[in-house]
Amino acid sequence: MARWYDGPLAAFDTETTGVDVERDRIVSAALVVQETPRAAPRVTRWLVNPGVEIPEAATAVHGLTAEHLALHGRWPAPVMEEVARALAAQTVAGRPLVVMNAPFDLTLLDRELKRHRASALDAYLTTGPLHVLDPRVLDKHLDRYRKGRRTLTDLCAHYGVELADAHEAAADALAALRVVRELGRRFADRLAGLQPAELHTRQAVWYAAQARGLQAWFARSGSPEAVDPHWPLRPELPAAA
Repeated sequence: MARWYDGPLAAFDTETTGVDVERDRIVSAALVVQETPRAAPRVTRWLVNPGVEIPEAATAVHGLTAEHLALHGRWPAPVMEEVARALAAQTVAGRPLVVMNAPFDLTLLDRELKRHRASALDAYLTTGPLHVLDPRVLDKHLDRYRKGRRTLTDLCAHYGVELADAHEAAADALAALRVVRELGRRFADRLAGLQPAELHTRQAVWYAAQARGLQAWFARSGSPEAVDPHWPLRPELPAAA
């Protein structure tokens, strides 16, 4: 029987107007599905006209301008519906979902669904939860003492995965998927016996521990920054009084 990292996987990624999951918007998204490591990936792309200003700093990252999105993007409501249904279909198909830094992309999608569809992401997952594989969490747990940054670009360089056209949603999703396959192979003695559902549960624990460590580092550095320990989805902030 093929091990999970040599079997069917899907991967999801977004490009956005910024890094605030509560306020920023999705401008592009992609879902990549690959049945085996040698199979050609199937790619679905979405381009969104968010109806808000696109900061220059965001455009500098992903190259998408307000003018381009106004001409070629679709309105958010139907796109978010399609994206949520596409992710739910991966659960039905039994494919684990690779999401690099999952609390960012999945939380932002959840907030967009609430904003435009009056419905949370969980409402679309009626057949069961997503089984998320986050290469950042996995790598930090499995190789915790390695020094250096752990962005997708860094992980691709470390694991020998090609990343062409970084910060294009489909390219990033495919690269993250391939990093997870390589993680599985390199750490087969620790991962092969775990099914994706169990790995999902363990990653939530690992992420919380990683968040506590980062929070402690911020405290020692005198930084007031707070680190949310929730994975793969952050709880919604309480409404302002």
